[in-house]
Amino acid sequence: MRTIALGFLAGTLLVQSVDSLDGLAVAGWLGVALAVGLRAALARVSGADEAVPRWLGIALTTLAALAAGVGWAAWRAEVRLGDELAGTLEGVELSLRGRVAGLPRASGPGWRFELEVEPDTPGVPGLVQLGWRPERGDADADGDPGAPPMLPMPRPGERWALAVRLGRPHGLANPSGFDYEAWLLERGVRATGSVRGSGRLLDERPATLMQHVHRLRGTVRERMLAALPEGGQRGLLVALAVGDQQGIDAAGWEIFRRTGVAHLVSISGLHVALVAMFCGGLAGMVWRRLPALVLRMPVQRAGALAGLAGATVYALLAGMGVPVLRAWLMLLVGALALFVGRRIAPSRVLAVALLVVLAVDPWAVLSAGFWLSFGAVAVILAVLGGRVAAPAGWRGALRVQLAISFALVPLLLAQFQSVPLLSPLANLIAIPLVSFVVTPLVLLAIPWPTPLLLVPADFAAGWMMEFLAPLAALEMAVVERAVPPPWLFGGALAAVAMLLLPRASPGRLVAPALLAGLLFWQPPRPQEGGFRAWVLDVGQGLAVHVQTRAHDLLYDSGPPFGSATDAAERVILPWLRAAGVRRLDRLVLSHADSDHAGGAASLLGAMPVEAVLAGQARDARERAAWAARLPQGREPVDCARASAWERDGVRFEVLHPAPERLPRGEVSGAHDNDASCVLRVSGVAGALLLSGDIGTVAEAQLIARHPAGSLSAAVVVSAHHGSRSSSSPGLVDATLPEHVIHSAGHRNSFGHPHPEVWARWAQAGARNWRTDAQGAIALEFAASPEEGVEASAERATRPRYWHGR
Repeated sequence: MRTIALGFLAGTLLVQSVDSLDGLAVAGWLGVALAVGLRAALARVSGADEAVPRWLGIALTTLAALAAGVGWAAWRAEVRLGDELAGTLEGVELSLRGRVAGLPRASGPGWRFELEVEPDTPGVPGLVQLGWRPERGDADADGDPGAPPMLPMPRPGERWALAVRLGRPHGLANPSGFDYEAWLLERGVRATGSVRGSGRLLDERPATLMQHVHRLRGTVRERMLAALPEGGQRGLLVALAVGDQQGIDAAGWEIFRRTGVAHLVSISGLHVALVAMFCGGLAGMVWRRLPALVLRMPVQRAGALAGLAGATVYALLAGMGVPVLRAWLMLLVGALALFVGRRIAPSRVLAVALLVVLAVDPWAVLSAGFWLSFGAVAVILAVLGGRVAAPAGWRGALRVQLAISFALVPLLLAQFQSVPLLSPLANLIAIPLVSFVVTPLVLLAIPWPTPLLLVPADFAAGWMMEFLAPLAALEMAVVERAVPPPWLFGGALAAVAMLLLPRASPGRLVAPALLAGLLFWQPPRPQEGGFRAWVLDVGQGLAVHVQTRAHDLLYDSGPPFGSATDAAERVILPWLRAAGVRRLDRLVLSHADSDHAGGAASLLGAMPVEAVLAGQARDARERAAWAARLPQGREPVDCARASAWERDGVRFEVLHPAPERLPRGEVSGAHDNDASCVLRVSGVAGALLLSGDIGTVAEAQLIARHPAGSLSAAVVVSAHHGSRSSSSPGLVDATLPEHVIHSAGHRNSFGHPHPEVWARWAQAGARNWRTDAQGAIALEFAASPEEGVEASAERATRPRYWHGR
């Protein structure tokens, strides 16, 4: 069973890493037939007295399981991709009827929820994700982002008639970034969009079992929030009760991340096991006191049945995520084994759970929770199993916790590029407190949400946060490293496996060296005179990371994403961590518009930055704009007055605006785009021109101030995202680049980049790139003139079959 599960896992992983499904499902099932047929033929040829060699039997079984994983995952993917939005319906206003699925989530003054669409509109998939916000012009529609939503919350199971505009799933594509399209695919969401108008409620009653379950989850959430005082740890308690984590703010998540206790906040196998133990123990205690019941069913079986029933109810309330499903399946297999009177090795139970999870959700392998959940259980089995006397009591618990914290280091670095060093200490306090105080009180409060239970739980959770916050604030709390290459990651996993073996096992002394290599590895940087640049995919905005041999610069910080987060938190900081960047030498903000400086405050609050250059505020409105974009006390240097500087053989020069203040009449547009800081980065192989949002007026000034040939650039990031008001013929002739990159948002309302601008650059011999369609664009400026410049797009470098589908 373990061999089959690992083979099936390998086949599933293979499918989720390909760029096309053409013929993959058929090839997988043919592979199963071939492997099974070959094993049967070998058994027949060997005869009754001579069995097939064990190694060959294992190899053929593994091959058959791998092929089955390929066939199953590819077939499931083809079916899901077939439920797609017709291209002719993108951006068209449609009238849909459907029922609210899952728990709606607050989104500023509105809601975000999933809708199970009734099959009466051809070309519309069965499940869509919708955002519902007040119409512009409504009172306070754009008011305080922290205020409660103005619209009434759609309740799970309600049937609505809505006017919507839909688009196919699309997310940002960046190196080591979050794949939003894969996340939607796993959940079966095949279109996203927005509600237009107010909608019409058709039916309040849920229609299916899961809709009733989600309605119950929503009711429990509302009753618990009503019973808890404002503030405190309301979001944490609701998350433990029904798996709804939207009430936990960003500061809380950062504390959990830096202390390594996030697994206690998400409903996991630990919580499911606690429920099963509580329900089973309670049922056993009652059962022993009733002889008539004992004669009908042994106490052990009654306790197992009650524990499974309680765990099932709790797992449904929690939303049945991967860790919860894994724990519930292991309980189910264990209960069935008890009923049939068989002893099953825990590793076989884990293998069965792995097979079922992959069969139900082949895309689970794309989530970090899948690997951390199964990895943690595998470590526990390795520590407690195969010993003459398994460690028990507090020593056993401490040994297990230390082993998990140590063994998951490679996975944490690969998934999150950070390892919480203080995790053992934090969990030493947090696990008992959450497991034996907070969670039992929360579970008792689910049927009876009274302050008598919830206020003590809130107090205990608050005390835990007061303990964790100082730990998280320590600089040594987390070690951050770049994404390891596959060969180093594989070596680290082998090292962990060796260290989990008994003490006398050979090779254990080599393991620490492999892990040290993982922790101290740094990605290679450009050579002297060369540099790299990444035009990150941040939607309708701009962020460019420039890296020399020993220095890093960021030009612009991208836009805000709603009222709660921005491009720095979602894209820039994760990318810098993955690239091994721990500090920035310069942050250049072209101007104060939110799509260029919207992430500045988050960036400056999370990473050391030596100097900030920005356009100088010339009136009260611009000063207010900069005050809103930058942390208090962080005054930028006027980029127009910054002298050219050189780093590692690469020259950085601000070309615009001129050091003297521009007359007010020379500034075009309502947002002073023509005052954007224009930066030229010159290396041995060529130059990169970053032009912010300047228009034709500023382009003419730029050309007039610099002699012919001095503006030539191998790569130009087009001004104003490729707007028709920029990229004048004069600038095109003055630069004559090999590549032009347009940083724009998917299906943006401005029509950027404009077709005329695209054609103008193409006619000049430049290759056009666009981040909305191709993802982040990587540029390699070599350290020798002969090698020149190489450009590549993220979606072309790492294509996946679901991109654009």
